[in-house]
Amino acid sequence: MADKSPPASQVLDPGSIAGLVLAAGSGTRFGGPKAPFVYEQERLVDRSVRLLHESGIPNVYVVLGAWIGLVPNAAVINNPDFESGMASSVRAGLEHLLNKTPAIDRVVITLVDHIGLTTPALIELLSHEGRLIQSTYEKQIGHPVVIGNEHWQPLIEELTGDIGAKNYLRTHGAWQVDLSELATETDLDLRP
Repeated sequence: MADKSPPASQVLDPGSIAGLVLAAGSGTRFGGPKAPFVYEQERLVDRSVRLLHESGIPNVYVVLGAWIGLVPNAAVINNPDFESGMASSVRAGLEHLLNKTPAIDRVVITLVDHIGLTTPALIELLSHEGRLIQSTYEKQIGHPVVIGNEHWQPLIEELTGDIGAKNYLRTHGAWQVDLSELATETDLDLRP
């Protein structure tokens, strides 16, 4: 599907955008939680937080569950229901943003194991002012996604199992931004 977003423009108030890293999973196929795994001399969770900050996002939150630990430069959200699937982590993150940070207007959600993500790709994604945005790579829908705060409560009510925001974004006509020239959809699903 073609990029349906409006023309890119500079993000006017980066303080109104938060970053949310989903890092609660137990990593069953991976052999353990991915958040603390060191990849290219950096923990995956620290890499995700760094990329979000480098893209201009001052407020970064990390949803943890199977592994709990300190994450510098980010606020940790504990998801005690992480075993039920990704939906519980999205829910925990959005509920935290709804209840604790009313100034946040949009959130960019990324996965802790998205090793193909780059700072330039995040900057490009955030330059679009849409309220529901999906990243695409060679026409394949991927992460990260951007969700405006008016969608958080309706999305929370729809979340179930191991499916995140994908169905909500599809049924509500999310804009698509092709990041193929700046990043890949590569994730770390098996230990190298």
